[in-house]
Amino acid sequence: MKDLRIVFMGTPDFAVTILQHLVENKYNVVGVITAPDKPAGRGRKLNQSAVKKYALPQNLKILQPKNLKNQDFIDDLESLKANLQIVVAFRMLPKVVWKMPQYGTFNLHASLLPAYRGAAPIHWSIINGETKTGVTTFFIDDKIDTGEIILQEEITISTKETVGSLHDKLMFLGADLVGKTVDLIANGNVITKKQPELEEKSAPKLNSDNTKIDWTDTLDNIYNKIRGLNPFPTAWTVIFNDKEEISAKIYGISKEEENHNFEIGKIIASKKELKVAVVKGFIIINEIKLSGKKKMDAKSLLNGFTFSSEAKMM
Repeated sequence: MKDLRIVFMGTPDFAVTILQHLVENKYNVVGVITAPDKPAGRGRKLNQSAVKKYALPQNLKILQPKNLKNQDFIDDLESLKANLQIVVAFRMLPKVVWKMPQYGTFNLHASLLPAYRGAAPIHWSIINGETKTGVTTFFIDDKIDTGEIILQEEITISTKETVGSLHDKLMFLGADLVGKTVDLIANGNVITKKQPELEEKSAPKLNSDNTKIDWTDTLDNIYNKIRGLNPFPTAWTVIFNDKEEISAKIYGISKEEENHNFEIGKIIASKKELKVAVVKGFIIINEIKLSGKKKMDAKSLLNGFTFSSEAKMM
């Protein structure tokens, strides 16, 4: 069995669970690379990454480079004498970094590669109405998410899944897969396979344009988009209520198939229910956040907010 010295690279909560799995199972993590502290909030207080917050009390060596090609960082990384690097939700590495360790650098990606290469694979798998996804470990090469596959694990996506619930399932599944991958490398039993050439399903970064709800789309597409963005970064819309325009984020929803004669986007509100007319059905809104207000369930909103008879979402 190889004596592994592991450097772990990651930033958000998703990566913390994987690092925690390695630490608690006594893998030899000799260093952690994470994002620099960033000012946040009204006081612009420096905020540490989730990975740093976990690594500090574990007394792990932490490096926070701004530039991954900086010679001082390269020297510090070499000084750790790592022979394996693990990357989870970090940034693209320069060749000088990923080629450094003897046993390579592998990445955990939250999709069944080659599907959903890119920044937001969990979101897009739900947005696009997939019924399955998974996690993949692969050795990094000079392109994004294209390296040879080591292991994959599949999971079903339920019709009520949100990105929040799927994120957590894949996080724990990924922790187990990383452990299995490290064991294969330690025992010299890794057999990789090239990624098949399939029609590409991409997972681009989310922005204000691709998270806005198009109420003229199909019932299923709207339903999938909203749950694929719930609770982060959240699908949004504009409410036209009399002469007022209000930006709103939509969280929990359900759907109702029904032929109707309402205008698309029309808001139908009663004392107990808030729904929006779409093609061949309705999106029933259970949780919503109006701009400048806190998130609330639809019944609470309807207790204190009045929609006009002409109110609509666009």
